[in-house]
Amino acid sequence: MDLDFTNDEISRYSRHILLREVGGTGQARLKAARVLIVGAGGLGSPLALYLAAAGVGTIGIIDDDRVELSNLQRQVAHTMANLGGYKASSAAEAVKAINPGVNAIVHTERLSSENALAMVREYDLVCDGTDNFAARFLVADACVLVRRTLVSAAVLRFDGQLSVFKPHAHPGGPCYRCLYPEPPPAGLVP
Repeated sequence: MDLDFTNDEISRYSRHILLREVGGTGQARLKAARVLIVGAGGLGSPLALYLAAAGVGTIGIIDDDRVELSNLQRQVAHTMANLGGYKASSAAEAVKAINPGVNAIVHTERLSSENALAMVREYDLVCDGTDNFAARFLVADACVLVRRTLVSAAVLRFDGQLSVFKPHAHPGGPCYRCLYPEPPPAGLVP
């Protein structure tokens, strides 16, 4: 693992590097990591900021939606200056403002059955912040097929859930469809 940090990186990540559980090796692993965020809304936009601040080296952001005024009270990566622009572009701009050393990759298309496998394959970890079961199933299925770990998050009003699925690590291990074989009735779960 390459532990060659610039002076600015040592200063920026000093609190991580001092932690025995992270250290220089852990910070180097973060710097080498490639994370895809699916959805740059209420979950994906703050996640992008935290990953950038932590020093994740490459952050891909996919969202074909545009920033609206009603988004700004909860989607903290977006600003008034971004109204009407793509959420993926806005979030990437915020990522670069926090940490110019991060490679922010913008995908302004919708994840689909045509592009999901190729897109997911390019990353080490996939974080799903979408707001519907069709999208969640698509992301989860792609992760299973290309053997990527999925971090799935969902919010509904005041309820939230966060799950990590890594079925490729343990044969027969659980996946998203093990938890939700079929979409539950609308409004029942986040």
